[in-house]
Parts: sequence; C-alpha cells; structure tokens
Amino acid sequence: MTSLALTIRHEHPADQDAIDRMHERAFGPGRFARTAYRLREGAPPLAPLSFVSLVGTLIVGSVRLTPVIAGGQPALVLGPLTVEPAFMDRGIGSALMKASLDAATEAGHGLVILVGDAPYYARFGFSVVPPGRLVLPGPVDPKRFLYRELREGAFALASGAVAVLPAAA
Repeated sequence: MTSLALTIRHEHPADQDAIDRMHERAFGPGRFARTAYRLREGAPPLAPLSFVSLVGTLIVGSVRLTPVIAGGQPALVLGPLTVEPAFMDRGIGSALMKASLDAATEAGHGLVILVGDAPYYARFGFSVVPPGRLVLPGPVDPKRFLYRELREGAFALASGAVAVLPAAA
C-alpha cells in the first residue's frame, strides 16, 4: 500500500458540497431514512469538532459531532464518519476519529453516542448502550447503538430519550 500525505483540518463551510457528494457515494439515498441521520437533522454539527481529511486538495474523509440531549444530559452524536472507498484501509477513519474525540475531550464534553459497527468503534473506546438505557427517535439495532465517556461518570447521568439539541440552546 502506498503511503499518503494526509492532512486533517477543521471542516470549512466551503467543504459542504464535497462532503455531501461523499456521503451520497458512501451511504446512498437510503441514508435520509436512517435513525442516526434523523437524529442529526435540524442541528448543525459543531465546527470545532468536525474534521476533514485531504490528500492534496481532495477531501477523502469527514467526521462530524453534533450536540444532542441524551436522557436529559448534554451529549454529542458522532457521524457520519466517511472515507472515500478508494482511500479506505489506510488509517484515515482512525485519524479523523482521534482528531474529533480529542477535540471534544479538550472542549470539556462528557459523552459521545453513535450508531455504528461495534467491532470497529470498540478500538476507540466505544461500548454498546445497555438495552433501554437511552432511546433513539427511531428503530436501531441495539448492538449498533454505542457510547463513549469522555469524562468519567458522564454516561451514568444519561437515561431516557435522545433528542436533537436546538441550535439556539
């Protein structure tokens, strides 16, 4: 495998079209019906916690963190984490995860949730949400509903419905 000169930087507003096209290629039109997408709908991702990866000037990956309320407690929902298929298996997703989780920790956030592949996200410290502990606004495979504490004890405070955090809040 060829080594890539990879740059990770904060997402800029001008990146939106390229990221949207990447999401379309990676997830297809069905992404709009997924619970994780619906949870993020109506709330913009937090710019200081959202990153893109570039090879030269080409955006080849993206990760976003969006504020939510998880059982009455502030939390972040991670996603989507996307890497262009031609650039997969080169550490880009891992680099994006590290950048976003480090930034969220440094900013004082306590809890991140996501819907995703448990074996992949376990290496970043994510665990399955115990059944019934948090409730998403739509169906999800319970084995894919994951959380990670960024601050010890943050998950213990969260129990109940997960909802979008209004932008004005």
